[in-house]
Amino acid sequence: MSRTASPTAQDFVPFATAALDFHRALNVPGGPLVTTRAELDALHAHLVSLHGLLDAHAARTGQLVPIEGDQLSAARTRIWQAADHVHAAYHAAPRPGSGEVHGREACQADLPEGAPELTICQRHQRTAHLVRRRTTPADLHAPFTGLVRH
Repeated sequence: MSRTASPTAQDFVPFATAALDFHRALNVPGGPLVTTRAELDALHAHLVSLHGLLDAHAARTGQLVPIEGDQLSAARTRIWQAADHVHAAYHAAPRPGSGEVHGREACQADLPEGAPELTICQRHQRTAHLVRRRTTPADLHAPFTGLVRH
């Protein structure tokens, strides 16, 4: 007896949402008052992953239903903006141990800042390359990123 088609994204996205809610409920109320760099790195990874999912949906949907594709593209842009802010927060957070704060220029070396497992800068630069190909600077800085089609 054969099995049905493989699971789709609808099967896993609710689990990712539940995991985030569970993480927040367990770790934020009793955790440190300041978000750690490792937590910011993990949040950035999540946002970049969500950006990739929205990018795929926007590209496919936009070909068939342009209005829906425009809205998904706008959501993709907003998620990138959120990831960019989390990246900036990472660089504004004090380094463990020393308490030093280094600026975003550390990313220019294309090396992760901090411990080897923190790859936020490499991930950010890879995604920024995709963002520059799919989004105009005006879209990234506009107060409203959604096109309105009638």
